[in-house]
Amino acid sequence: MKIYTRSGDRGETALFDGERVPKSAPRVDVYGEVDELNASIGAVLAEPLNEEVATMLQHVQRDLFAVGGRLADPSRKVAERVRKAAIEEADVDRLEQWIDAVEAELPPIRHFVLPGGSRPAALLHVARTVCRRAERRLAGLRPGPDEALLLVYMNRLSDLLFVLARAVNYRAGVTETEW
Repeated sequence: MKIYTRSGDRGETALFDGERVPKSAPRVDVYGEVDELNASIGAVLAEPLNEEVATMLQHVQRDLFAVGGRLADPSRKVAERVRKAAIEEADVDRLEQWIDAVEAELPPIRHFVLPGGSRPAALLHVARTVCRRAERRLAGLRPGPDEALLLVYMNRLSDLLFVLARAVNYRAGVTETEW
């Protein structure tokens, strides 16, 4: 199978149900932002990380494929049949458990923290801002009940990325710069 199909040469793409939409459509924009977020996390994973953080981020990458798949499937043609294309409450709960566990080892935060520090932490902050942008675009879709959980997931994910950035710096002995 060739990587190029030429089907998008006129500025359109297909959703999972076969509907052709402009590549500039809000829904396509959102799953493009989610794809960018996934690539940003891939850049973080290219850095030296401890196994715990790497495992979390690899799991998140799989979740983000599910988020993108769900967004490309508004008629739920695939979601009902493909288990790995689902995001559920348990996925949000997992993010919250990770946030709580990582945050427990960190000093309390009393001020805003400037993004940066070590290279992996700085890349986590970049991923966090990409996540927030994707979240804003998703909110702009005014997701229905079937997609509302995606918004919760993205909100929690940005919190996790912030906490991981702090933890990576803390574990490396890099002092955060307060604002």
